[in-house]
Amino acid sequence: MSLHRLEAVQVLPVGRDEAWEFFSNPRNLSVITPPDMGFEITEEIPERVHPGLIVVYKVRPLLGIPVTWVTEITAVVEGELFVDDQRIGPYRFWHHQHHFRDAPGGTEARDIVHYALPFGPLGGVVNERVIAPRLQSIFDFRRGVIEQRFGLASQPR
Repeated sequence: MSLHRLEAVQVLPVGRDEAWEFFSNPRNLSVITPPDMGFEITEEIPERVHPGLIVVYKVRPLLGIPVTWVTEITAVVEGELFVDDQRIGPYRFWHHQHHFRDAPGGTEARDIVHYALPFGPLGGVVNERVIAPRLQSIFDFRRGVIEQRFGLASQPR
């Protein structure tokens, strides 16, 4: 099993409390997910993450094929960090850390994703040609949405 890593960093021109307020609300996943993925939360969820929270949703990550994805929030450090792990879904392994810290001009939001694919020896090729570019496009979309919502760190809000 090959473990892959994706890291994305963005500085938001807002305080950490405001950044945390937005990102720690799992309902905002639909706001930062590309529309072509058909993201839909299928069960009631609270407005704040907490350890043990289960989030069940449908998503169409590739070729428009719907997949049920079940995520568990496994760790929360209020205002600093939360972690989601896939329990059921398209990946063999998915561990996503969301870090927040003060930075010049606002708050740094850092995502670190470790993932593995279910394709055995073909996983490396599938990742390089399909999955890694798709994940990058998802995070690029998210970056644009966040910039529209909060502005650029070098600009006042």
